[in-house]
Amino acid sequence: MSSYKTKSTLHLRIKNFVSWIAPPSETRDNIKKKSDEVRKCIKAEAEKDGLTVVKMPYSGSFSTRTGLRRNMRGNTTTEGQDIDLPFVVRKDKETEFGPLINRFKKYAETCYPDDIIEVTKSSVNIVFEKEKLSFDIVPMFEADNTDYQVLIRGNGDVITTSIEKHREFIRKRTAITKETAGIVTFNDCIRLFKWWRKVKEIETNENVCLPSFLINLLGAKAFDNCGDDTTYPQTLANWFSYLAYIVKNKETVSFTDYYKTPKPDLYIPWNVLDPVMDDNNIVKSWPNYQVDELADWLQEASEIMNRAIVADLQGRDADSLGHMQLLFGKIFSSHCD
Repeated sequence: MSSYKTKSTLHLRIKNFVSWIAPPSETRDNIKKKSDEVRKCIKAEAEKDGLTVVKMPYSGSFSTRTGLRRNMRGNTTTEGQDIDLPFVVRKDKETEFGPLINRFKKYAETCYPDDIIEVTKSSVNIVFEKEKLSFDIVPMFEADNTDYQVLIRGNGDVITTSIEKHREFIRKRTAITKETAGIVTFNDCIRLFKWWRKVKEIETNENVCLPSFLINLLGAKAFDNCGDDTTYPQTLANWFSYLAYIVKNKETVSFTDYYKTPKPDLYIPWNVLDPVMDDNNIVKSWPNYQVDELADWLQEASEIMNRAIVADLQGRDADSLGHMQLLFGKIFSSHCD
């Protein structure tokens, strides 16, 4: 049970802020229109080149509604949400010639010769400066099981994954929160965690960089163990406190959505296991000090959130607002009323 009502000033402020950090609906419509155009052109070039594109599923924060608006003001800077466009290709004799990533770079250059195109470890990034949008073209192979795909990175790493299952992993938790009392939803809590993450990375000169996938999994672990309260302040306080504890103690983060027995590597500092592929530890390269720093970040956030709650309960609105600016940047005060 929440310590106070959903009409509290602090709850309403966070509710207003999370509404602002979500991409505007018209932005979403523009992304959908542009992504359909990109898909159509890239697919046509791939098929001209002899490839068979099996499917082009939606993925990333756009598909799970956990993305952020693009913002470049004040002390908080974010480029906005991830817009991933996977192209799942059948592995046959046509794919034996040249790495997929290089072939898709060529298709992108053919379709968009006047736009910025860069290759990453596992994608081809197209930046449309006029529309202020960027897309990651992610070429993948079809796996033997149609629910899975095989990603081959530029460094030769081969990763089996499932776009649909990862998407469902997030959507399922959001659906559960929408069915319960109150207005706090899982996907909006993830947005708040992502915004907090960006503030901390800037504040600490990116001593620790937290990928969005890690934020998703930590948020899911907190939700699975703490649930969602009827107010944003209490939910965030509960989640930060719980996560500070498990990260400090380096407890394995795993899930039972798609497998029952996790396989943590006991010879490394910490395990955060992919919910779909139990042999993919997404923090396997993290040294001890990085895990400890994340634990400190979470502990600090827990303390700030609880101080904000106390100030709110005591009617000290200015103090409560000051604590929120520590968590989410000074821009919070401009978009919370």
